[in-house]
Formats: sequence, structure tokens, C-alpha cells
Amino acid sequence: MKKFLSTFLKVAISLGGLGYIFYKVPFGEVSSHWTSTALPWVGVILLCTVFSMTIQANRWRGLLLDEGKKVPFKTFYAYIALGYFFNNLLPSGFGGDAVKTIAFGKKFGNTANSVAAVAISRVMGLIAMFICFFIMLPFVITRLDIPAVYTGAVCGVALLSVLIIVAGLFSDKLKLPGALTRRVPFLLKLQDAFSIYRGYKKAFLMSGVDSIWLQISSILIHYSYFQAVGVPVDLATITVFMTITITITMLPISINGIGLRENLNVSLFTGLLGIPADIVLAAALIGYIPMLFQAAQGAVVLARYKSTRS
Repeated sequence: MKKFLSTFLKVAISLGGLGYIFYKVPFGEVSSHWTSTALPWVGVILLCTVFSMTIQANRWRGLLLDEGKKVPFKTFYAYIALGYFFNNLLPSGFGGDAVKTIAFGKKFGNTANSVAAVAISRVMGLIAMFICFFIMLPFVITRLDIPAVYTGAVCGVALLSVLIIVAGLFSDKLKLPGALTRRVPFLLKLQDAFSIYRGYKKAFLMSGVDSIWLQISSILIHYSYFQAVGVPVDLATITVFMTITITITMLPISINGIGLRENLNVSLFTGLLGIPADIVLAAALIGYIPMLFQAAQGAVVLARYKSTRS
């Protein structure tokens, strides 16, 4: 019942957010900004999406160390796509991580290492995003009065991300209760899987480099949204606003940030930059194109997986 009520509340918030924003800004006005001139930028977005998924696959493979070298690269890409398929269907942005990690672990027999690698990948990606945010922030706050609640939220999650990484690397120093480890022996394997990266500094640092490339690609994708509707926004502002939006939409109060994301974009780009809300929404809704593209690739992987099992 709790799970049902939680999901129902998330759906209500997402639908309410969409209903509110499109009540204020009619969809007809939004769609009028989608013209044929946007197509080249859509092509750029799709290319950057493939590049991002490739980087994610390479980062995951690298964090699996010698075990990762035994698995073909295309397999990692396929599981990344599978994760996106479920991420875009389940009421949590982390559902796909669980699916791809468990499926990969069962097939290749290293679930604990796979869980640790995916978890570190996620957090390293966030840290890379926050590094880009803090580099670009001085160029933005001199021009715009960003609400303190937004920058405070980013700082809080950034600190939490660093603490999680440190806790993971030194998790073997924490002695878990015997009753807990007897009931869930997998926890001991997970501790070893996380702490092993203290001895593989190069692989750990390379995951950080991949994460930076991933953030650069993400920034270019968000930059392309506004180029597609004919209203360029500078990269510094894109980076700062993108980080704020992603950080806030990570809160588990909506379906993958739907409804919340659109209102945040209008609050930032319209409220602070003065870009008309219909143009901001037109740009924001283009953001569903890479999501659908990722999900479509995952659907192909799932279909092939089912056909090989039947």
C-alpha cells in the first residue's frame, strides 16, 4: 500500500506539474517553435547521445578492471541501452541501473563488482557535473541573481556525493553486525567490491575522466535544445541551469522529474533570462527526443534478449 501511494503521489505531481505549466503556456504556442530548422540540431543531439552512451559503457567496463576486458564492448553498450529502457518506464531514475546491473551480473557472474562499478559510475558522474557547475558559476552569478535555495541544493548534493565515494572506497573498514552479514552475505562481497578501487587508482581516475567527457556531451545536448528553437544560450548558463535542474529533479517526488523539470526550466530561463516561456518549453520538450532514442535502443536489446531465450 505504501508503494502504491508513493507511486500515485509521484504520478499526481508529474501530471499536476504538466497540467499547470500547459495551462499557463498553451501547447499550440510551444509547438509553433518546432520547425525544420531544428532538424540539424536534433541530429547533433542524437550523435551526442550515442557518444554519451559509449562513454558510459567504457566507464563501466573500465571499473570492472580485468573482468571487464573479457566482455565485448558492445555488450556493455547494450546493457547501458537496456538500463535506459527501464529508466524511462519505471517511476525512478535508478530502476534501469538495477535492471542492467542484475542482468549483467547474472550473465557474467560478478554481480557484486557490477553493482559497485555502476554505483561509482553514477556518483562520479554527479561529481563531474558539480565540478563543471562550480567552474561556470562565477561567470553566471555576476550577471544573474540565482536563488540561494538552488545553489544550496547543489552544494548539499555535491558534498553528499563526495562523502558517498569516500565511504564506498573505505567501506571495508566498517565492521557490519554478524547477524546482518549472516542474513545478507552479499554485503561483505559488496564491501570488498567497493574497497578494491583503492588499489586501482588509475581505473578510478579514468572513470573520472570519462565522467568529465560525459558532462561535456550533456552540456552540448542542452545547448542544442535552445539552438534548435533559435534562441542561443551561452554554455556557462546552460551548465549552471542544467545542474540545478538535474539536482532538483533527483528528488523522488515525481516520475523521473516529469512536470517538475518543465516548471524549473521556465523558472530559470524565463524568470532569470527573460526568454519567453513558450520558447523555453519548446526547448525543454526536445529533451524527450534523446530519452526516446535511448529507450528505443534498449527495446531492441530487450527484444533480442527475449528471442535468444525462447
